[in-house]
Amino acid sequence: MNKHIIGIDPGKSGGIATISTIIDDTNYMALKTPNSTGAMVEIVRVIKKNPISPVCYIENVHAFPTDARSSAFKFGVNYGIWQGILSSFGINTILVSPMKWQKHFGKMPKEKRERKNKLKAIASKK
Repeated sequence: MNKHIIGIDPGKSGGIATISTIIDDTNYMALKTPNSTGAMVEIVRVIKKNPISPVCYIENVHAFPTDARSSAFKFGVNYGIWQGILSSFGINTILVSPMKWQKHFGKMPKEKRERKNKLKAIASKK
């Protein structure tokens, strides 16, 4: 089965990951979000070279009232930049809440730091 999936965490220390399967050949890529819009565009340009049209799942997130104003603003800017880049490349984008995608991995700790550590442990086993 041929598939090409992109996942994006638009957060401050977020990143982008892809999985692409063509017949029996599967390729993975995971990168931290670069510091420039141009570098973000180049990553998507490389991903788009794959002959299978990708679908992108981007975390549908928002800032919390307890977030610092500058970090909340940066967070929103990254979110918008990713959406603009994906749209300009004609990539089908699906917004997914953190709760929804995390449910796949079973019960998660309530405290954010513990939850992130558990997810990192799961990812390092793959």
